[in-house]
Amino acid sequence: TGARAERGCARAPPVSWPTPAPGAVWPPCPPTEKIPGLPFGSCLPISDGPLDNSTGIPFFYVTPKDPVVADLMKNPMASLLLPESEGEFCRKNIVDPEDPRCARLTLTGQMIAVSPEEVEFAKQAMFSRHPVMRKWPRQYEWFFMKMKIEHIWLQKWYGGAADISREEYFKAVPRKA
Repeated sequence: TGARAERGCARAPPVSWPTPAPGAVWPPCPPTEKIPGLPFGSCLPISDGPLDNSTGIPFFYVTPKDPVVADLMKNPMASLLLPESEGEFCRKNIVDPEDPRCARLTLTGQMIAVSPEEVEFAKQAMFSRHPVMRKWPRQYEWFFMKMKIEHIWLQKWYGGAADISREEYFKAVPRKA
């Protein structure tokens, strides 16, 4: 399905919503207490590992002061939409990212805090792909989360989404950038 994305969205919007423009992302979108029952989004950078160790597990560097994160701490179920807007097919053929021929991967699962044993890996994963994060203000109480993936769907070309097993997903080898 191409190189793993570096940014994405937990709790994907309805399928009828357009995919983000190149460089934009769908972030965690759980209902927020400020607008109960409706999805709410916020851009979050993600990483699935350092460039030389892509794991397929999305890691996030977040603050509890973000209402989306506060909501995820109450209801951890989320989805992550990863569009192939920068993928080989779309780029080579100058195809609009919303075109059904550009693949979209949706991961669903629980957003959980990274265990103390995984913090160093999460730090390497996030800061190697997003170095500016090292300088983010400490008073925001940043911490690492990851998605515990439960379901995977791939929509490519015209038609419905294919259900991908966790085993098949984690066996995939990322394309070299």
